Amino acid sequence: MAKLKPPPNPFRWFDSSPEVIRLVVLMYVRYPLSLRNVEDLLHERGIDICYETVRKWVDRFGPMFASEIRKRRVEAMRQHTHWKWHLDEVYVKINGEMHYLWRAVDHEREVLESFATKDRDKAAALKFMRKLMKRHGCAKTITTDGLRSYRAAMKELSIEDRQEVGRWANNRAENSHQPFRRRERAMLRFRRMKTLQQFASVHASFHNHFNQERHLVSRQTYKDRRSAALAEWRAVMG
Repeated sequence: MAKLKPPPNPFRWFDSSPEVIRLVVLMYVRYPLSLRNVEDLLHERGIDICYETVRKWVDRFGPMFASEIRKRRVEAMRQHTHWKWHLDEVYVKINGEMHYLWRAVDHEREVLESFATKDRDKAAALKFMRKLMKRHGCAKTITTDGLRSYRAAMKELSIEDRQEVGRWANNRAENSHQPFRRRERAMLRFRRMKTLQQFASVHASFHNHFNQERHLVSRQTYKDRRSAALAEWRAVMG
């Protein structure tokens, strides 16, 4: 049998080491820093790169790293994501026009899906839910706010009996927008919906990987989980 060729090294055309590239992408996506903030912080560490290099590396390697993280987490997610989902949408301005970012999180605040649209009508909700269900199946309970588009979309999918609506029932989804909002302010908003969709998906994967819910566990447990997450991150695309 012919031996399978190993996949090409994604870093082969770059002078910088993979460790530096991973650090740059991690700093920009995980923390609310601007491109120039990352440039200045790296300069203090003796790494001299331009802020435009930061942008190009994030655009090129961010989706690649996020995809690898999702592959590593997919089996663990399938074991518990069917219990309960929380769906919510948040408005995002792009060049002065209102757009919407639909998000789905599970009962443990794991971001399952992020989807950007120009409208928040039945067609947009239906497209979002079909994409969500294609990847994760369907939950036993789906919590939403009072937006009628959810009810219409669920009726189309014949799962309207699984919907739960309450005044405070969807706080978990609404709170999950906060890390994204902090990043949006640091980036001075988005210019295109394609950029919004790409960054929201990448940011969700990074947030899932490093979110250890420190307020729910002891200090030692949090430190162990943080070290494990960092070790797994260093192995991404290694």
